[in-house]
Amino acid sequence: MTRVSAFSSPLLLGFEDIERALERLSKGAADGYPPYNIERLARTGDRPEVLRIVLAVAGFGEDDLAITVDQRELTITGQQSDDDGREYLYRGIAARQFRKSFVLAEGIEVLGANLDDGLLSIDLTRPEVAAAARRIAIGRKSPADLETEASS
Repeated sequence: MTRVSAFSSPLLLGFEDIERALERLSKGAADGYPPYNIERLARTGDRPEVLRIVLAVAGFGEDDLAITVDQRELTITGQQSDDDGREYLYRGIAARQFRKSFVLAEGIEVLGANLDDGLLSIDLTRPEVAAAARRIAIGRKSPADLETEASS
């Protein structure tokens, strides 16, 4: 059975990456832990516009957190270990682990991360690229010439 998607139109060429990104997003959208915000910090002077992801990771230290970027997917993982040396009379704060993923658009770069007062901030930016239109020259080649070029 053939799968039909919104990107299967013959007019949408090269959007397969977007379709795969949407599939990855739908798989991880259900988990609400840890809570997070996404902020836009306006351009100031020589600093470009910044997107900031802020995750509430109270109880996690720098050694408990890992941030990776692989194939335009930003992944933040947190893993706390149980302290076997403690005896709890009541335990309402569990040692949790999490994995939160964000799909990054083409060209988005991670500037850095900061952990302060239980909030993990990750700054992202998109370097500005000057938009330029260009004219495409029309040549006169036969279909046989095009096949020869493609095979070499």
